[in-house]
Amino acid sequence: MENLEIAAALKEMATLLEIKGGANPFRIRAYRNAVRTIEEHPVPMRKLLEEGEDLTELPAIGKDMASHIAELVNTGRLSELEAVAEEVPRSLVEVTRIPNVGPKKTAKLWKDLGVETVADLAAVAAEGKIAGLEGFGKKSEEKILAAVERYQEREVRFRIDQADQLVRPLVEHMEADKRVQTLEVAGSYRRRKETVGDIDLLVQSDEPEPVMKRFTGWSQVAEVVGAGETRGSVVLKSGLEVDLRILPEESYGAALLYFTGSKEHGVALRKRALERGLSINEYAVSELADEESGEEGTTSTTGRELGKRIAGRTEEEMYEALGLPWIPPELRENRGEIEAAEKNKLPKLIEQGDLRGDLQMHSTWSDGKNSIEEMLEACAAKDYEYFALTDHSKALAMTGGMDAEKLARQWEEIDEIVETHDEIRFLRSMEVDILAEGDLDLEEEWLERLDVVVVSVHSRFNLPEKDQTERILAAVRHPHVNILAHPTGRIINERDPFPFDLDAVFEACAEHSVAVELNAHPSRLDLKDTHLMRAKEKGAKIVISTDAHRVGELDLISYGVEQARRAWLGPADVINTWPLRKLLGFFSA
Repeated sequence: MENLEIAAALKEMATLLEIKGGANPFRIRAYRNAVRTIEEHPVPMRKLLEEGEDLTELPAIGKDMASHIAELVNTGRLSELEAVAEEVPRSLVEVTRIPNVGPKKTAKLWKDLGVETVADLAAVAAEGKIAGLEGFGKKSEEKILAAVERYQEREVRFRIDQADQLVRPLVEHMEADKRVQTLEVAGSYRRRKETVGDIDLLVQSDEPEPVMKRFTGWSQVAEVVGAGETRGSVVLKSGLEVDLRILPEESYGAALLYFTGSKEHGVALRKRALERGLSINEYAVSELADEESGEEGTTSTTGRELGKRIAGRTEEEMYEALGLPWIPPELRENRGEIEAAEKNKLPKLIEQGDLRGDLQMHSTWSDGKNSIEEMLEACAAKDYEYFALTDHSKALAMTGGMDAEKLARQWEEIDEIVETHDEIRFLRSMEVDILAEGDLDLEEEWLERLDVVVVSVHSRFNLPEKDQTERILAAVRHPHVNILAHPTGRIINERDPFPFDLDAVFEACAEHSVAVELNAHPSRLDLKDTHLMRAKEKGAKIVISTDAHRVGELDLISYGVEQARRAWLGPADVINTWPLRKLLGFFSA
């Protein structure tokens, strides 16, 4: 079991206990605290156990919790969870995922109306049965019904970081077999989309039968859907579907190109091939046979006879056969990449090594888990030239947000730290809330003293689009504001973006030298790729930040870089690739 799956089991345990009622609240909190530790730990729990590590040395992991983790790793099940599930339907956990319906409301809906599934919830809401329950009401019922409809329309997809956690052990398992000569994960995973629906695994091997057996026999396989000579399909215990294709060397590049996609990119390539008297499929690029010569060959997907095989071993030779250079997977969405490649005008995409700093993170002064000095040292270890510490302002009370008095005390600590650390430039900053009318949640004198002013929306997501737009525009136009953080407020698979006029905001950001953030945390990736492209079109600059709340989350910057690449961004488009002097010049413009 991977950390993601262990955390999910413990989270389910906490939720079911809360729905059941009567459990010690400290016990429920213990499960949720353990979940955070496991989700955020960089090393799989299974590896720690294999190495004989004492799990109780981890934060929030006591003796009982360590035994739960060991049971999950060793057996794939948790006996205490199964016991609770005999009293409380496990399907109620999904009900709690509906916005405006937490464990306490779910418990009332279950006990009073017999709701056990999301479908049950939709039915009682449609029948008007929720409005009469204590603690609900008509408006609450309407919100729940709308939330259920959105939830049911949402395709079940895994976040890219979750897919990483589930796929990498499978890749290690397969690559440990010497009969696997080459292995690639294709599909939307290789294009680094923010979510994936399933996984396409491509293997080059001359011995397909034992390779297929190794794939279907992996310990994390819950169901074998199919297992032919060269094609197999399984469902992992996590629910992730994985398809395997075993290929000979001469077709491996063709299959990698085909199964990487996107579908739209593939259609455009097939059209280009036909225009040149060629056919492209998952096996090769081939000439179309001369119909008048009567030559016989294989048949294309369009039913035409194929002639000489031209390419298939590598992606590079596949593209070359179509008169194109190799196109990075992140660009393969049919957004003009083929035309750009034809003119030799593909962009020089940003790389992680281009970044000189990280401009949003938090410490123990608000809701972070590491001290200021620990965050500084971690950034310096990445060879960053600068970084900005952006603890929350006072409006976000639940995060321990800072008022002017607390900020002054923080600066005293910063002064002491800076005196002993000259290896990196410390930029004094704050993540300042944009209040409902567009005012900023910090006094003017302090805004003026900050090196970097980061602003964001954390409340009143339901304002009308016009009001939300004016709220954000007022903040962007403030003379001391430098960065608009996680602009749309979305949480992937959990919270939809709030509506506002993106074009108007991007134009204002360009006019007032305010960078728009690409929040690299994989639960956000806000802005999304198409919005980033639009921001660039409007002249706005981008900053890639982690929004790290602990040292380990600084590594999440890679997800932001991948998202930026999908948006065709190069180093010049991203301000934290710039040297410090240029960066500060932009902020003071």
